[in-house]
Amino acid sequence: MSGYGGDHLDFRGGEFKGSFTAKAEYREHAPAPSALDALPARAVGFTGREPELRELLAAFDPSAPNAASEAVVVAAVSGLGGIGKTALAVEAGYEARGKGWFPGGVLFVDLHGYDKEPVVAEQALEALLRALGTEPEHIPTGVDARAALYRSALAARARERGPVLILADNASSPAQVRPLLPGGAGHRLLVTSRDRLPQLGARLLALGELTPEEAYELLDRALRIARPADSRVADDPEEAAHLAALCGHLPLALQIAAALLVVDSGRPVAELAAELAASRDLLGHLNDGERDVRAAFDLSYRRLSPEQARVLRLLALAPGPDASDEVVTALVGADTPPIRDLEALVRAHLVERGRESGRRRWRLHDLVRVFGVGVVAGDVGWVEEGEVARGRVLDFYYEWADAADDWLRWFPGREVPGRFGGRGEALGWLDGERSGLVAAVGWAEREQSAGTVVRLAACLGEYLDWRRYFDDGVVVGRAGVEGARRFGDRTAEAIAEDNLGLALVEVGRVEEAVEAHTRARDLCQAVGDRDGEADAWDNLGLALRQVGRVEEAVEAHTLARDLCQAVGDRHGEAGSWNNLGLALVEADRVEEAVEAQTQARDLYQAVGDRLREARAWHCLSFALLVAGRAVEAVEGYGRALEGYGEFEDWYWTGQVFHNLAVVHEDAGCPAEARACLLQAADAFTRAGDTAKADRARTRAEEQQEPLPTPPLTP
Repeated sequence: MSGYGGDHLDFRGGEFKGSFTAKAEYREHAPAPSALDALPARAVGFTGREPELRELLAAFDPSAPNAASEAVVVAAVSGLGGIGKTALAVEAGYEARGKGWFPGGVLFVDLHGYDKEPVVAEQALEALLRALGTEPEHIPTGVDARAALYRSALAARARERGPVLILADNASSPAQVRPLLPGGAGHRLLVTSRDRLPQLGARLLALGELTPEEAYELLDRALRIARPADSRVADDPEEAAHLAALCGHLPLALQIAAALLVVDSGRPVAELAAELAASRDLLGHLNDGERDVRAAFDLSYRRLSPEQARVLRLLALAPGPDASDEVVTALVGADTPPIRDLEALVRAHLVERGRESGRRRWRLHDLVRVFGVGVVAGDVGWVEEGEVARGRVLDFYYEWADAADDWLRWFPGREVPGRFGGRGEALGWLDGERSGLVAAVGWAEREQSAGTVVRLAACLGEYLDWRRYFDDGVVVGRAGVEGARRFGDRTAEAIAEDNLGLALVEVGRVEEAVEAHTRARDLCQAVGDRDGEADAWDNLGLALRQVGRVEEAVEAHTLARDLCQAVGDRHGEAGSWNNLGLALVEADRVEEAVEAQTQARDLYQAVGDRLREARAWHCLSFALLVAGRAVEAVEGYGRALEGYGEFEDWYWTGQVFHNLAVVHEDAGCPAEARACLLQAADAFTRAGDTAKADRARTRAEEQQEPLPTPPLTP
């Protein structure tokens, strides 16, 4: 038996037989005369949040317009656990007090809203009344009675000294906060919560993660507070940025990372970043013995309903950084998206809502995603449920991507594809889902998913090439190859190798591209796929030309053309003629090149493929230009521009204008050349190629050096 808490007796652990009498001395405490010092200490190293701090102070400024007419202003700061709500609220309290806005004092109460036993309103009111100087024996029982006395005490404080700021930290429900509303007389109530609390009629301020710059500053400041000479963050800004990104720019995670660096003053920032990046338990590393990111998230997770918790777990498994309504619907295995559960998760700041091109999307903070994946991994039943959910997403993605790919390959004369209203709508869907599609293809390593992944990867080649997402093309191509091998489908493996080779050429890895196309050709020959073999020969020719093996490229395109003729593939034959023409130009066989590309143009016209006809005009014009037939070349470029414009192919529109600028410069027409360069810059900008756009604008302004030779590709 020992003393506990200073003026309490602790009988825990004692053994008593029969009745006993305990004698204790009662010491009456004087009521607190002032609450000016009730705020906790400011957060060490507090940084950033300047717009949010200004917004809070504007809400509390007594000189603001209409401030006097408002009986009370309530502000609610909400956000994910660890986002820095309390730090911001405390900082705002100090700033407001420093400006003399609350001469009556600043009260602080922690409501522990997400603990197992949160503080109820009656307990919070008792704490606030004591802070206001009310003697314990004068505090009534019951919420209503205490709330009435609390408002009366605040009114008396306002008359004697002035208005009071009350900071109610860590609330989890309106019921905890509503009895704390202070009434009038200029008082202000500031609430922090992991949930949005719109029921309070408060001015709502939702916190997101820090900006990369603010996160960097937090790390640097935290290290320098401990040791002013510690320049590890400043000495390695790239690794510091990497570390901040691994922490999700979440203040709690950043503070823990900084503490780990402070404890080990000789540890480079890069070493900690590498350790976190390689860890299979990232949240386990974000724990400094006192603070724990996983524990912070778990407090919010435990308050979810079973349905909401399931949606969060499955959403953590979604491919890509966010998920559309359709993807979430597939994940949960429903006919419609679980909007009510999603909105509840948004209010709890566990999910973020967004829109893209009019479509609703849902996103998890990176560390919440890690948390959700960890929760799933800890339960065998949830692991199985997750695998089934992934399968539903893959089926959905394949079905829709296949339909979109049909539109990208469609031209008049073919059967009109379904599902989408046209090429533009199909492209819009692919654009919105690109990150998720590429990430889903990464599931090729899962045995049960390999077949669908392979089919999905095959549907993305045309799109990724069209939008020039060549790095994604390499990722998808490799995943498709691995999945096809695992699935034992050599035809699919050949298609994946061919798509991989096309992407490798565009990222400058041409020797690897030659190898990929060679494997594709050999696989097609092995299974007797003559159509696929023709494609592989043609694409191999493109790669051979890039590595300088021009005569071999001519031979490869010729073989591709002959195979297409043999199987009656006029569309493929047109492509082979076109590519053969490019190789012939490089082999200085220009007249043959003009003839080959004329054949390509005519065949594309015959089959009705307007887009590829435009590319044939483009290549033919280049051959004509090399042959010295500039007038015909300019006319051909005009026809190419018409076709590219019809399909909004801005990248190749930019290339045509660049080529026209060369023609005008050679003809001694600098004004026309400059105009074409500016048009090229606009087109490249629309295509998203800012580097080429900048170069075109620079050349348009300077025009001191001759323009480089136009590219040999359409």
